[in-house]
Order: sequence, then C-alpha cells, then structure tokens
Amino acid sequence: MNFQTCCPAEQLQCFLRTMQKAPSAAAEIAGSAEHPAISGRVSFYETASGVLVSALICGLPAADCACGRRIFAMHIHSGSACTGNAEDPFADTLSHYNPGGCAHPDHAGDLPPLFENGGHAFSVFLTDRFSIREVLGKTVVIHTDPDDFKTQPSGNAGRKIACGKIEKCCARRC
Repeated sequence: MNFQTCCPAEQLQCFLRTMQKAPSAAAEIAGSAEHPAISGRVSFYETASGVLVSALICGLPAADCACGRRIFAMHIHSGSACTGNAEDPFADTLSHYNPGGCAHPDHAGDLPPLFENGGHAFSVFLTDRFSIREVLGKTVVIHTDPDDFKTQPSGNAGRKIACGKIEKCCARRC
C-alpha cells in the first residue's frame, strides 16, 4: 500500500489495514537477566512508502514518580545475536546499524524512542532508512535512557536492557 496516495483523512486507515496483515519480519524482545520482565515484539511491514514499524513492549521499568522521565532509546544494531558478557549482556549486538557511515542520529538503525506508560510502550512509525531485507538477522536493542540524538556515536542511550533478533516471518511464526 502506498501511503503517499492516501488523502490525510484516509492515512490512519491505510496504516491500520497494513498492520492487520502478518508482518514481513519481527523481533521477539526479551529483557536481560537484570530486566527479566521485559518482553514484546517489534514488527516490520514492507510498504511501497517504506517500512512500517510497530513496537509493543511490556515490563519496562516504570517511573518512580509522576515527573520521572522514563523514555527508552530503541535502535537496530548491526550484530546478529542477543548475547554478550557479564558487563554487557548484549555486547554481541555490536553498534548501531549504519551502512551509510553516517553520524548519529542519521544511522539507519536510529529509531524513535519508547515512552513508558505503566511499564508498557507502544510505538508505530514509517521509515525509509532501511528495507526489511537489509535488517534481517540484525538486532533490535532497548536501552535504559533516552537517545539524546547528538552524542557520538550512540546518543548517550545508556545500558542495553532488552534485545530481539529480526527474523523473517512465515505463516506459522507470525
């Protein structure tokens, strides 16, 4: 579906129809040992206008007070495994996916942040920074802090607390 051909009143309906179909790819998100409650899914839908990405995440650390800032960075990383070591449980995710060698925040893997709401987050956006084929096998990483969209090379996003590998969906898995 080409969202550019939808009039403004129909754009939301175009998005919703696309999201009712099975995604082309998805990453099943799981938290680190320190954050085992985090789970969710980031789904990728190929469209004529780019990739429609939806993220539904549960178990995020909730804000301690009404004015607490619970915004989490979310990126696609170039590594292909959600494994690591004691210091960084997702060290094997490597750095942000950045095939163009761009400065931050223009990496193809720089995604909008997740805004926590009672431990949950939901986000949907359209991007032309990558195709699904280009990110298959890469990882989606959620960080403890918001991305400041200026600090090099990764936006001062904090520790990696959750991860999922982007895999092609087939009829029985998605």
